Amino acid sequence: MAIETFTAQVQSIENLTHDVRRLDLRLIEPTTITFKPGQFISFEMPDPQTGRLLTRAYSIASQPSRSGVITLLFNLVSGGPGSGFLFHLKAGEKTQFKGPAGHFYLRDDPNRELLFVASGTGIAPIRSMLLANAECPNPRPATLFWGLRSQRDLYEQEELAELTRQTPTLTAITTLSRPEPGWSGSSGRILRLIEERISSVKHLAVYLCGNSGMIADATALLQKKGLCPIYREKYYDGEGDGG
Repeated sequence: MAIETFTAQVQSIENLTHDVRRLDLRLIEPTTITFKPGQFISFEMPDPQTGRLLTRAYSIASQPSRSGVITLLFNLVSGGPGSGFLFHLKAGEKTQFKGPAGHFYLRDDPNRELLFVASGTGIAPIRSMLLANAECPNPRPATLFWGLRSQRDLYEQEELAELTRQTPTLTAITTLSRPEPGWSGSSGRILRLIEERISSVKHLAVYLCGNSGMIADATALLQKKGLCPIYREKYYDGEGDGG
């Protein structure tokens, strides 16, 4: 899949939490993009200190069938040139990016059920995969474990609930590692969900996206349960996805 340069216009901006923003970009030239669910695009921006051009990658959070508008989900990282650049974009403003790229994408393996594990904005590429799978005539059975810190970090919960209603083969669980009083959902680390709810990996394909510690721990735990394909993408506190 060839990497192209795209010009796009900011169609909408939505602040989802105190530090997470959703950005919809409408493509102008070319007017559509072809990508695999889970792939990323890259932006160039000047380093605030040196002025040199930097490249930062962000996963496409929308599904490939929505080829004329793409969605990004990202954290504001203090001092981060990438998220700072994206957070300063205004509605109607034009920007450029390159893509698509990346080897973290949903494989076509109908004989395997899907396990998605995400921490923080690691949900971005997995959201693309979930939506793409839901659009299939026969969606594959899928489970999502998503780890966030506390109630103020919650977002996209209504969308996930609606997606599970529309897709009976999908189970989605959000767990909070530091819940405040009043939280009635799952609490604790994602690893606890893997330990308690995944008895066998024999028929699974696993997709992990988040911080490096979670990915290493989840990989080790899953490998103790048996052999299965495990695909991984490291996120660095929301400042790009590491490509």
